[in-house]
Amino acid sequence: MTPTLLGRWQTRILLLTLVGFPITLPFTIGAIGPGASPIFGLTLLYVILFGLLWDVVYDFLQQFRWDRDWPGALQLLAGMGEAVFLGAIAKSIPLPGLLTEDLSLRWFAIHYTCVWLGVYVASQSLTRILFPRWRFRGGKWLG
Repeated sequence: MTPTLLGRWQTRILLLTLVGFPITLPFTIGAIGPGASPIFGLTLLYVILFGLLWDVVYDFLQQFRWDRDWPGALQLLAGMGEAVFLGAIAKSIPLPGLLTEDLSLRWFAIHYTCVWLGVYVASQSLTRILFPRWRFRGGKWLG
């Protein structure tokens, strides 16, 4: 499958909402982690927002691949790069609602890893099984 930019955006938002939010919820209410804190929900929101910008870069880079595809291994590596980028930004620049002193890099890494692995597994398995046409529509869910 060669995802289009619109397909990438739709898939990112859908998977981070349907898979990432349920994984984030126990962190937010304090069932997992240092205690109840909305910081994990805000982190998920920034993952979505910065991810939309990353998808523009990925779409551009994908044009240079001979098959114009973005294999799963590169998707997994891209997730690690996104984590490093977001962690560095969050610790160096005060993002609205996300105070740098409230963000523990350890818990950020644990939360991000859980969310990203959940989304990665869902995108590589459940999405392809439950929505076979998704693959042939460039990753688009709507339109």
